[in-house]
Amino acid sequence: MASAKTDKFQFHDYYLVDDLLNDDHRLAREAVREWVKQEVSPIIEEYSEKAQCPQHLFKGLAEIGAFGPSLPVKYGGGGMDEIAYGVIMQELERGDSGIRSMASVQGSLVMYPIYRYASEEQKMKYLPKLGSGEFIGCFGLTEPDHGSNPAGMVTNIKDDGDAYILNGAKMWITNSPVADLAVVWAKDEEGKIRGMVVESGSKGFSAPEIHGKLSLRASITGELVFEDVRVPKENVFPEIKGLKGPLSCLSKARYGIAWGAIGAALDCYDSALRYSIEREQFGKPIGGFQLTQKKLAEMITEITKAQLLAWRLGTLANDGKASPAQISMAKRNNVNMALEIAREARQIHGGMGITNEYPIMRHMMNLETVLTYEGTHDIHLLITGMDVTGLNAFK
Repeated sequence: MASAKTDKFQFHDYYLVDDLLNDDHRLAREAVREWVKQEVSPIIEEYSEKAQCPQHLFKGLAEIGAFGPSLPVKYGGGGMDEIAYGVIMQELERGDSGIRSMASVQGSLVMYPIYRYASEEQKMKYLPKLGSGEFIGCFGLTEPDHGSNPAGMVTNIKDDGDAYILNGAKMWITNSPVADLAVVWAKDEEGKIRGMVVESGSKGFSAPEIHGKLSLRASITGELVFEDVRVPKENVFPEIKGLKGPLSCLSKARYGIAWGAIGAALDCYDSALRYSIEREQFGKPIGGFQLTQKKLAEMITEITKAQLLAWRLGTLANDGKASPAQISMAKRNNVNMALEIAREARQIHGGMGITNEYPIMRHMMNLETVLTYEGTHDIHLLITGMDVTGLNAFK
């Protein structure tokens, strides 16, 4: 068995992007990589098969610093930079997209808006417990009839003295059935979009689980239903109004996805490369045939391009220069790249590629969701189109 060669290139850094990382980045990556190897890889196929969320991993994700890695330590984060956040998401998604979703929702869609927009009192009330995994959060923006058009939301709040009365529903919400709180976006009586923290024990608040998913099966997903829920006024973000609030959170999460998808691609490529060297047909390893080499060469080329794209985006993010449109480009490119690599890897594995002895089909099914959540593939294309032409194709 010729595994020595693939072991040498186990992490497939063809352009030595590792040299562009600092010691903190590499230490964070190695810690998460080891945790995934010990805690995720041995169980993920079973949980995915059963469509169950390994909820015990929330605590481990907190312990390895996966919740809000680039937020200040004072507020429960890791105090690291955006590239560290990226490489952590990459290693989590190498294990499973659903596990990365558990972490990126908690850090980017729950902790980040509270850090960015809540009062100091609310920050100290919620963020340390979210960072430690004592609280689990979710993010309520998408509605049953309003996905790509969040401005059309019908969830609303009405002033009622010392509180607002919240009514409406949200759909496709990661972590919602097990969440202790939700960051929810709703329209006020002036039609302005407002953000707020809604605690799960509130009267009239329910979060039924969505069943029957064939993708992200190890991630728990549900609805958020609000029936005359009283939200204390201090729980409403005081300054931010309009789509800028939720869209800034999505940019943070999409950035993490751009890195995370590389992890899924790397896992598929690694499996395909190993299989091509070990599997023999017609008297030699299938990796010795031209068409297999074509697939593998194109796979590592696309991965390398995505690695460089993500790294450059990370340097821009560290300097506060990464635009939402640049993030959209990276999310769209890298997720599509990962999905195409999963499909090619499945072919290299032949019939074995459809079994759960290999991770290919699980990654492929997961990536079908990643392709369309937090901005669909086509929506991100139009964001780039609008950015380069200055013309709005959404209207």
